[in-house]
Amino acid sequence: MNPGSRSRWLTAAVVLASAAAQAAHDADDGERSNFFDDPFFQVSSGLADCPVPLGPLYTAAEVREQMHSRLERGTSCWLAGRCKDSNAYLYDKAIAPEVRKVLTAVPGLRRSSVWVTVQRRWVYLQGCVPTHEMAQRLESAARKLNDVETVVPDLMVGTRGKPPYPQRKTNP
Repeated sequence: MNPGSRSRWLTAAVVLASAAAQAAHDADDGERSNFFDDPFFQVSSGLADCPVPLGPLYTAAEVREQMHSRLERGTSCWLAGRCKDSNAYLYDKAIAPEVRKVLTAVPGLRRSSVWVTVQRRWVYLQGCVPTHEMAQRLESAARKLNDVETVVPDLMVGTRGKPPYPQRKTNP
């Protein structure tokens, strides 16, 4: 690593750690927020009773727990030569609109309820689809994007049963 790159990496790490410490200080451990600003969006809403995913919402305690591992995982991509940017999470905001575009082009998507989270070049598909084939088509479409490292298809067929993802709590 050259001195300029090391300096940028250290500066980013210090800023992120400082922000996390401030958030942890300011927030109640029960409140959740998208502290890391991970892209999270819904691409379809055709199955009304589909459990809504929690998404990238963290308590202050979870932010503190994730801070080191996110820095380490994000930078390891660059150190291994798999990323041009110094942190894999820097790709996420550019990947998100591309994922939205390819998923909305999948025939039959409107009969599903699907949410997407993008974190360090990983695309998480969560929600409900009418068939296994639809889940496979969505996964395949997202995998075709250049900067996507992997796709995690946390999709359930139909709306009954326990979803394979954490759910957003609804108010009683």
